[in-house]
Amino acid sequence: MKAAVLYELNQPVVVDDIDMEGPKKGEVLVRVAATGVCHSCYHAVTGKISYPLPVVLGDEGAGIVEEVGEGVTLVKPGDHVILSWVPSCGYCIYCTQGYSNLCLKARQSERGSLFDGTTRYKKNGKTIHHYAWVASFAEYTVIPQESAIPIDKEIPLDKAALVGCSVTTGFCAATNTAQVRPGSSVVVFGTGGIGLNAIQGAAVAGAEKVIAVDLLDAKLEMARQLGATHTINASNLDPIPEIQSLTDGLGADYAIEAIGVNVTYEQAIRAIRPRGKAIWIGVPDREPLSLEPGILGGEKMVMTSTYGSARPRDDMPRLLALYRAGVLRLDELISRTYQLEEINEAFEDLLNGEVARGVIQF
Repeated sequence: MKAAVLYELNQPVVVDDIDMEGPKKGEVLVRVAATGVCHSCYHAVTGKISYPLPVVLGDEGAGIVEEVGEGVTLVKPGDHVILSWVPSCGYCIYCTQGYSNLCLKARQSERGSLFDGTTRYKKNGKTIHHYAWVASFAEYTVIPQESAIPIDKEIPLDKAALVGCSVTTGFCAATNTAQVRPGSSVVVFGTGGIGLNAIQGAAVAGAEKVIAVDLLDAKLEMARQLGATHTINASNLDPIPEIQSLTDGLGADYAIEAIGVNVTYEQAIRAIRPRGKAIWIGVPDREPLSLEPGILGGEKMVMTSTYGSARPRDDMPRLLALYRAGVLRLDELISRTYQLEEINEAFEDLLNGEVARGVIQF
């Protein structure tokens, strides 16, 4: 089986032939149809996100169930599924309160392994790990049944794949985490795959002003196409005065940070008005963040957002219903498709800001 494997940090990903075991109890074998190329996977390449090596990358995919292990009840062979990187158990303290994105069983499990602490991948007898439960940069993947979200077979799997990470993470950060209200103002820092979907979420929620901030004009133009009412190129200016001028000098009701650098974490706080909410989505730097306490004055609120505070089994089908209704735009997000062997080129295009989303098709 071919898979894109990270063997060493800061080295090209290797498309390799590896061995795969079938699904064990509670697990599902999925033939991957499409997988989005997500920045979080590149963070694993650089070590910003730490994973045991070697590891099959990929956290945004969709495919068709080929085989199920003992005791599987949530899906059956032939089902079309989105791959969720949070296999929500349904019964822990967070799942029972409606926060299945924070599932305790998933968070306490060994990183890079399945629930039983082992992996299904090997090369010459040596263990290869799973990235984010999903490991979708592969022709086939074995996942917990809880990570397989059944969807309507009429949905194109390349579009459904995007809902596995960037769409849910961004869109639901606006609708679930921030709880954007109609008539409000929202600023989104970063217009990559997640930021563009946060813009879509804010627009669908009824925000009057959706302000996109980025460094590249081409990405800001895409933001306008997906719902931004105003754009700010911050490559040569401080965006905060611009944001204030667009919001009657008060600042935005909500700011969503979708980059993951300390500068924009702080800007998100400075961009909001008293009682405003700053939502941090981007994967954080490892450098400490130093803030002047006064910028939090006026009862400003700061939250991180994990998977858009989504309940994958409920929210992912709902997002696809919005797509079918023409409300959520997925087709426009796919800028280019690749073969698995082009994974390193796909990463380069991502880093250079040349794609809204690149998708590997099998």
